[in-house]
Amino acid sequence: MTTSPDNGTPTATRRIRIAELPSLTDQELGTSKRIRITQEQVNAFADATGDHQWIHVDPERAKDGPFGTTIAHGYLTLSLTVPLFWDLLDVDDAAQIINYGLNKVRFPAPVPVGSEVSASARVVAVDAVTGGWQLTVALTFNAEGVDRPVCVAEMIMRYLGDVD
Repeated sequence: MTTSPDNGTPTATRRIRIAELPSLTDQELGTSKRIRITQEQVNAFADATGDHQWIHVDPERAKDGPFGTTIAHGYLTLSLTVPLFWDLLDVDDAAQIINYGLNKVRFPAPVPVGSEVSASARVVAVDAVTGGWQLTVALTFNAEGVDRPVCVAEMIMRYLGDVD
């Protein structure tokens, strides 16, 4: 289930076929489910990346820090792109889906550990590529209790398969 960006009403994941992708140009896809950020996730991410800065992994010290709690790594927030985006769009007949990259990424506000993060998406462009379509999607991540977006990114995905 997803949440509408304007009123919080649950909506179903959009399911389409690869040939329908061009119709998504300039379309809002809605707002994803929420994922709670736990201290265990943050610690595991710190171990995986070698980034053990106290603001992320030391809850006692972070109580006296600038945010009053530990915060998620920006790249941990960005790594939620896949599960949150899959909640918004399912192209059921794509033979292959490729995460092609990112154009722009910013982290305007921190994600407090314990908060829930969601993403809203708008399809900026759909371009033909050999064997399929390339989607450029503007993503805005929000966390409960945070007034500004916690991440904004422009993601590029390639959907390959029978486009006829």
